[in-house]
Amino acid sequence: MFPSSDAARHRRGLAITGLGGLALSFDIPLIRAADGEVWSILALRSLSTFAVAIVAWFVLNRLMGRRIALIPGKAGLVAGLLYGINSFTFLLAVFKTSTANVVFVLAFTSMFAALLSWIFLKERPSNATLVTMAIMICGVGFIVQDGLESGHLFGDAMAACSAFLLAGAITVSRASGRDMALVPLTTAIFPAIAALLLMPSGGFTIAAPSYILFNGLVMIPLAFFCLATGPRYLSAPEVGMFYLLETILAPIWVWIAFSEVPRSQTLLGGAILILALAGHSLWQMRLRSARMRAPCPEPAE
Repeated sequence: MFPSSDAARHRRGLAITGLGGLALSFDIPLIRAADGEVWSILALRSLSTFAVAIVAWFVLNRLMGRRIALIPGKAGLVAGLLYGINSFTFLLAVFKTSTANVVFVLAFTSMFAALLSWIFLKERPSNATLVTMAIMICGVGFIVQDGLESGHLFGDAMAACSAFLLAGAITVSRASGRDMALVPLTTAIFPAIAALLLMPSGGFTIAAPSYILFNGLVMIPLAFFCLATGPRYLSAPEVGMFYLLETILAPIWVWIAFSEVPRSQTLLGGAILILALAGHSLWQMRLRSARMRAPCPEPAE
C-alpha cells in the first residue's frame, strides 16, 4: 500500500511544476518585446536571475532558518552546468530559427527525459505516460503544421541541444533527490559571464530592457525554481511534459501582445496538449488514490 502522503505529494508536484511551465511560457514573448542583441539579452537576463538566487538564498537561510544550498554537491553542479549551457542554446535557437521550429523541437524534452530516466535510473515510463507523450507530440505537430521552415539548421540544432540539456538536468535532479530549487538560478552566472565577454563593444543593446529585467527577476526564477523542484515529487518524463505548456501558451501571449493571430492548427494542437496533460494528471491522481485505498496484505503467519 502506498503511504498516505503519496497522492498529496503527487498533487503538490503537479501544482508546482504546472506553475513553472506557465511562467516559462512568457519567456519568448518577453525576449521578443525587449528587441535586443542576443548576447546583451542573455547577459542581462542571466545576471538578474543570478541576483534573485543570491537574495532568495539569503532570505531562506538567514531570515527563515531553512538550510538550503546554492549548489548541493556534485549533482547540483552537474545539473547547474546543464541548465547554464541550456541558456546559451535556447537563446541561440530563438534568434537563429523560427518560433515554430523552437517549440517543436523543445517538445521532445519529455521524450529525452523518459529515455534518460529509463537508461540511467531504470525508471520505465508507465504506459499512460508513453501514450500521453505520443498524443502531445501529435498536438505539437498540428501546431507547427506547414510552419516548419528550412535553412535554419544551426538554430534547429541549438533547440535540440536545449531539449536534451533540460532533460539531462531533470534526470540528474531526480537521481540525486536533493533540493535543486536554486541551482538553475545560481548557475545563470556562467552564461552571464560568457555573454558579457561576447557582447559588442558598444555595451548593452536592448531597446526595451525593462522586459528582460522583468523576465530575469521574476518569470525565469519562478519558472526554474518550480521546474527544478518538480523532480522531487514527479518522474522525469512527467516534469518534462510541463515544458510543453510553453508550446501552446507562448503563441497565445504573442497573439495578445503583438496581434499575431494563431492559426486554427495552433488552437487545435494546443487543445490536444492541454487535454492530454490534464487527462494524464487526473489519471495518475486517480491511480494513486486507488492504490492508497487498497487493503494491506495480511502478514504471513
